[in-house]
Amino acid sequence: MLSREENERLTRIGQATPAGTLLRGYWQPAALSDELEQGRPGVPVRLLGEDLVLFRDGDGNPALIGRSCPHRGADLAFGRGEDGGLRCPFHGWLFDGAGRCLEQPAEPEDSNFHTKIRHTAYPCIERNGIVFAYLGAGDPPLLPAYDCFVAPSDHSFAFKGLIEANWLQALEVGIDPAHASFLHRFFEDDDPNEGYGQQFRDSTDDVPVTKLLRENVRPVLDTERTGYGLRIFARRDLGNAGTHVRVTNFAFPNAIVIPMSAEMTITQWHVPVTDTECYWYALFTGFERKVDRDLMRAQRLELFDLPDYRPGRNRSNGWGYDPEEQRTRTYTGMGDDINVHDNWAVESPGPIFDRSQEHLGTTDTAIIAGRRMLMEGIDAVARGETPPWRHETGEPPLAVDTICSDDRWRDFDTHRRARSPWAEQIEVG
Repeated sequence: MLSREENERLTRIGQATPAGTLLRGYWQPAALSDELEQGRPGVPVRLLGEDLVLFRDGDGNPALIGRSCPHRGADLAFGRGEDGGLRCPFHGWLFDGAGRCLEQPAEPEDSNFHTKIRHTAYPCIERNGIVFAYLGAGDPPLLPAYDCFVAPSDHSFAFKGLIEANWLQALEVGIDPAHASFLHRFFEDDDPNEGYGQQFRDSTDDVPVTKLLRENVRPVLDTERTGYGLRIFARRDLGNAGTHVRVTNFAFPNAIVIPMSAEMTITQWHVPVTDTECYWYALFTGFERKVDRDLMRAQRLELFDLPDYRPGRNRSNGWGYDPEEQRTRTYTGMGDDINVHDNWAVESPGPIFDRSQEHLGTTDTAIIAGRRMLMEGIDAVARGETPPWRHETGEPPLAVDTICSDDRWRDFDTHRRARSPWAEQIEVG
């Protein structure tokens, strides 16, 4: 467990807080590219407790500036996209993506007042359907060396969903491999061929993953530190059939990289909106086949309400809980979408869970290791050091779900890359 003081240190994300300062030292998802294609020039964004507005500049690049106009506070989310920038409708002040005020048309023609105005602005970069922003001090780092950033756009799909709870609760569900045998248990196994785009609906060596997880509930868990954070192993002994090895990853400081199917992985960030809300942003990466983005988007738009990307099953309706379904079909009684299961696990402890009241067990190995790394990162930044585990180069997180006769799980990734039209070979070490 954590002390209440430690819990506060890890959960609060304001500008002057320890965790908030740490998270600002890394690229964070700010919006989906789709959100910039909905017609309005300025898209309101709340990120790490800051109110911002996202727009495209004259070159089509994403730009992120403060939402409140520095003149008299009008809402720039209603700005006009003009002359390569965003113009405030109140008095016509025009801002570029660097926060410079380019025009003040109501001021005298010879005025240079506009040159003295510098609005809040943050660097942005766009990759495979997500706009990332850097809210930290100094120059931003390179994007980390992850497969989801290397993959061509037609091998990727991006989406997000709102969670009404603190970011750390969401992250800690993501780095907990043991929960899948229970929280995501299905009493009947669907046809894997009908489960495209849905996690835990694929097969592992002709064994449905849902069956494998349901019948093997005590994995042996282990972790190891890497250049990007933490590699997490969950091994299930299948007797003569070998060992089921599931390798997931904590990509420091607030992301996970996990296997979705035999040839697709998910990189998912848990991004604070406020202290008590966060978004999950997911980049699905296909190694062998192009991703059917239209199908995956259609699947998810049936379950989420835009523009907030709020799940239809949420706290207000008990996450769709059905006791009859719980008795007969699913372990939770909350439908087939595992995001709903996760949201219940994240949200039901409350907006910010008091970890001084928890009792951790052996299945919480990765939780303990992850918290230790976050504390180390906070301390390093407080000492003025470069934020750790930025992973600008090196081996990407390898997400694997396979059955092997021994600890040869890397072979699975090597063979997957050999079949991929884009993935570089990773040297087995």
